[in-house]
Amino acid sequence: MEERKLVSCLGPEGSFSHRAAALMRPDCELILCQNFATAVHKLTSGEVDYCVLPIENSLNGGVLECLDILEREDIFGTEEFLLAVDHRLATLEGVKPEDIRCIYSHIQAIAQCSQYIQKNFSGVKVMSTSSTSESLSLLDRHSAGIVGAHIKREGVVLSEENIADNKSNFTRFLLVERRNKIPEKSAMVFFSALCRDSDRPGSLLGLLKIFQRHGINLTRIESRPVKDAFGKYRFFIEIAGDIGSDWVKRALAEAENYCSQYKLLGAYN
Repeated sequence: MEERKLVSCLGPEGSFSHRAAALMRPDCELILCQNFATAVHKLTSGEVDYCVLPIENSLNGGVLECLDILEREDIFGTEEFLLAVDHRLATLEGVKPEDIRCIYSHIQAIAQCSQYIQKNFSGVKVMSTSSTSESLSLLDRHSAGIVGAHIKREGVVLSEENIADNKSNFTRFLLVERRNKIPEKSAMVFFSALCRDSDRPGSLLGLLKIFQRHGINLTRIESRPVKDAFGKYRFFIEIAGDIGSDWVKRALAEAENYCSQYKLLGAYN
């Protein structure tokens, strides 16, 4: 009998990362971790076969910690998954809105429900947790949490409605593996780039024009500061294209040659 493969993700049970990992690899055993760094370390150390990371939210943009991890670690995204996010206010049974003095949740969930919090709990303390589901362990008679609608816990009541500021809310996850080999085909390619002579006007435009010349569509671009060089920015860029095609290979080679730093982060469908 073949041994089940292992997937690490942010826990505890019930987190959105846990839900995404379960849907992406239902045949694998899930290893729940306290934070993203630990989940990735289990992958790079060979303890697990895959890791699932959120990289972008439709309301808040990139999950910055995970973008930095992708840039820093020797890992590679091979599959993407879009998860619909439905946030609910969680309280212990019998707790009324006027009883609530503190709201707990992951910083992403707090940001995605900021208008609801301001409107209904403007004087309430808001505390971030390592995951949405962790807030359940902190509930008492004067607190609430923000969790996913899929959460079912005895003694915990969820709000009847989605409390997100925008009900059309999705988070994109990547299945990442150790950087063993690049897939032969893909629909999307993801890479990071630091332009050479980045202080020169038009340096970013020069990079983008490479893909324009090859007729390749850029689907996403996001900047992150270079940690050891104040005022310099690294760009995370996603393009629509098959990594196995000649024109995508040529465009990526030109981009790598154009940049002082370049790293292929993923190729997936």
